[in-house]
Amino acid sequence: MELGLFLMPLHYPNRPHYETYQEDLDLMEYADKLGFAETWVGEHFTMPWENMPSPEMFIARSLGVTEQMHFGTGISLLHYHDPIHVAHRIAQLDHLAKGRIYFGIGSGAIPTDIEMFHLDMEKGTTRERMEESIDIIIKIWEGKPFDHKGKFFHTTLPEPMPDARLGFHMFPYQKPHPQIALAGSSPRSSTLNMVGERGWIPLSTCFLYDSYLPSHWEVVEEGAKKAGRTPDRDDWRISREIHVADTTEQARDEVINGPIAKFFVDYWIPLMRGTVTTMDPLASFKHEPDVPDEQITPEYMLEHFWIVGDSDYVTDRIIKLHKDVGGFGKLLPLAHDWEEKRPQWYRSLELMAKDVLPAVNQAITNLH
Repeated sequence: MELGLFLMPLHYPNRPHYETYQEDLDLMEYADKLGFAETWVGEHFTMPWENMPSPEMFIARSLGVTEQMHFGTGISLLHYHDPIHVAHRIAQLDHLAKGRIYFGIGSGAIPTDIEMFHLDMEKGTTRERMEESIDIIIKIWEGKPFDHKGKFFHTTLPEPMPDARLGFHMFPYQKPHPQIALAGSSPRSSTLNMVGERGWIPLSTCFLYDSYLPSHWEVVEEGAKKAGRTPDRDDWRISREIHVADTTEQARDEVINGPIAKFFVDYWIPLMRGTVTTMDPLASFKHEPDVPDEQITPEYMLEHFWIVGDSDYVTDRIIKLHKDVGGFGKLLPLAHDWEEKRPQWYRSLELMAKDVLPAVNQAITNLH
């Protein structure tokens, strides 16, 4: 197993953007030195708590402060973008990174983003746009002239004009292209069927209780079976809320009196209630379906969901998670805005890298 990070990012909306971006860059530099393998960077437009409209720009800047860390768009919301632009930007970024990037895609639909881009909220439309877009992007990277007239996009890759020195040239650095990832946030997320079918990277977000995670791999395997593929569990990324301190009591105190609890109460709960259209918008947080909404508090999450404690406790929880889901390759703690308490977060990352990860990998080796 390897460690990475999931950077939404999460920041208090009253803070200056330049300040939060610099803190995130400092985090990239620190995590890289600790040996964190990768970071996935979100894309959001009308979400003031997640101020990242261009993950590619942040990744390009992060390449200059890191040496080994890989970066993934986490995720590129393809239904908002012209696939021609995306294909060129990702290919250029791949060259700047010399292959240190993944291309994460998705079809997340925040209502205010949808309205801003004047898209139809009809069920399935954003996913259809995403699917058409990624097919066009891959076709562009193949470099053969084509004219695509689809349901959502009309895209042309023209014949080259060698005498005028014109023609398509922005092939990715990686061959045939960066690895593609797709995120799932709901039980049996149907988008993960495409992951298995096409041999992509599955990414399970932090919004889903542990017991639902095996359903993600089931869907991946179903898609892979249709295509005659065998998926590799080492490709599977799982994001969790994790915090480590020198004692479990200290870790719990830092969470309850720090940004993890504050963001849960002030941001996640209102966001889920305002955007999730199912009968129970908080269902993914519950260890049992009949838990009343009023019980979904930071204290509840500490007891049932979040992985918070000293190195031994966190190690045991991650080993149990690995066993319960059948195995996975990379664990992605969620990054938060710790402001003046940033030393607590950095200490947590240090303990994860130096104590927890070696112990987890030793236990996994012993099990096999």
